[in-house]
Amino acid sequence: MEFVIKISQFLLSLSLLIVLHELGHFIPAKAFKTRVEKFFLFFDVKFALFKKKIGETVYGIGWLPLGGYVKIAGMIDESMDKEQMKQPPQPWEFRSKPAWQRLIIMLGGVTVNFILAYVIYVFLSFAYGDIDITNDSVKDGYLVTNPILKDLGIKTGDKLIAINGTPIDKVSQIKRKIISAEKLTIDDGGVIKEINLPEDFLGQMSSSESKTFFSLRTPFIVAQIPDSSLNKNAGLMPKDVFLSINGKPLKYFDQLDELVKPLAGQTVSVELLRDGQKINKQLKLSADSKFEIIRGGDLGDLEKLDYYNIQKTEYSFLESFSAGWYKFSDQIVGYKEQLQKIFNPKTGAYKGVGGFKAIYDVFPGTWSWQDFWALTAFLSIMLGVLNLLPIPALDGGHVMFLLYEMITRRVPSEKFMERAQLVGFLILITLVLFANGNDIFKAIFK
Repeated sequence: MEFVIKISQFLLSLSLLIVLHELGHFIPAKAFKTRVEKFFLFFDVKFALFKKKIGETVYGIGWLPLGGYVKIAGMIDESMDKEQMKQPPQPWEFRSKPAWQRLIIMLGGVTVNFILAYVIYVFLSFAYGDIDITNDSVKDGYLVTNPILKDLGIKTGDKLIAINGTPIDKVSQIKRKIISAEKLTIDDGGVIKEINLPEDFLGQMSSSESKTFFSLRTPFIVAQIPDSSLNKNAGLMPKDVFLSINGKPLKYFDQLDELVKPLAGQTVSVELLRDGQKINKQLKLSADSKFEIIRGGDLGDLEKLDYYNIQKTEYSFLESFSAGWYKFSDQIVGYKEQLQKIFNPKTGAYKGVGGFKAIYDVFPGTWSWQDFWALTAFLSIMLGVLNLLPIPALDGGHVMFLLYEMITRRVPSEKFMERAQLVGFLILITLVLFANGNDIFKAIFK
């Protein structure tokens, strides 16, 4: 069932982004009376799952879900339709239009991507508001399990107070700012330390089995007691919170192993918190020091137990526009920094580049409209930024040549454009193979 939910979200998001991106090209093309011959969701290599001609345009769905396209008459694109280009230019063709109109047509797709992302962030702000945790309320530091961070001298209980000298105010900032991090400021029990990260830090993280950075430390809260558990008849209930074991306090789940490892196979006295009342239970430990209990807990539980200061912000409809803009611009800046790291071989960040499997993995295994739209907004930004790269065959490549034409008043020859398109297509194929090859490598060897 989890696979069905994840693949449904993945395909729905991908389809929405492709259709709207291509619509961004289609609308200005039609507005400037340019003929659009095809409008396809997914690629129709050899055949299409569905197609129907309406007016002068064939609309359809291809079988290869690697993207989509609109075929605009008189334009050198991935179709490499040389026969059409040999004919004299027609007034309804792309090549016959003024450069400024062609520029608007080519920028239409990424413009829609950015507008879509911004609109989504506006409505997410209005519908759900923001929930965050203040960094100064993380009084006992973060949970650190990644061996790369440990090798740098960072351990569980350390507080992260700044990245690159900029103070961290909210927990949500860590994930975004760590991408461009060069220096971390750590509070180790009152001792302030400056940790300089290696240049290939992101590359090391990409190759590591653990992808966690700094995680919140959480209590041991009961979620479920399996029928196969040693403690199925011990009277435990969901939402019970472990407070101590054999009189020794247990504030965080990460402290559990140290307490129970010497007690393997024994029956221990456990103090629990249930509905605000403390109770005691006798629980059994397995031979490998496990209670055989599934743990849980959410932000609501952490707030109720007063572990962290959880801030909830609600926005009016008008306030949502500025909140949405902040999220949109923050994601743009973050993704730009990420690309800079990826294209710098010294950082090793290219090792973390993923393809369709990586995109599929970011969707949750349970259906959440909030998560779906947030991920769709981010993917829309990613699609827009990538399409602006000055690679022939991408929108950015076409824009680059159009700007050259507008500045120099010289039109690149069709032969040059055909060769540039071929080179760009080969670059794209290489990038796609590399990204999806990374996915396959990780699936086999990780």
